[in-house]
Amino acid sequence: MQQQAVDVVQILKSKRLRVTPQRFAVYANLLTRTDHPTAEQIVTDLNQHAPTSSQAAVYSALQALREVGLVREVLLEAGVCRYDANVALHHHFRCRCCGAIEDIAWDTFRSVDLTKLRSDLCGESYEVTVYGTCMGCQQPEPVSPSHG
Repeated sequence: MQQQAVDVVQILKSKRLRVTPQRFAVYANLLTRTDHPTAEQIVTDLNQHAPTSSQAAVYSALQALREVGLVREVLLEAGVCRYDANVALHHHFRCRCCGAIEDIAWDTFRSVDLTKLRSDLCGESYEVTVYGTCMGCQQPEPVSPSHG
């Protein structure tokens, strides 16, 4: 844990960010998560043991982290902004039943040729979101009784 704290401080400093308690806490929290939390979920998580983080402070920390490229916003549903410390290129899977979100490796899909867009459009990047059902939500096939 001590080494992780040192690593987080060094990463923040390498991006020329002042290391505030909120930035440290928010970034450290996101580095341990794969669930793409909302700001509200981060506030709840940080305040679980000692309520010291306000929603405004968490939003401010997230904005600073996003601006220097340490965190990215993930928009997979209308009106809900989620956050991810995995800023490497990747896609997402979203379960329609439970809402779980999982990363999908970038090279899972053949690349998209953005030059194929209409001539009046200039594509810069893309991300694939796959919607379906995760393993936990899939209903197992009913076992039919054997007749013996």
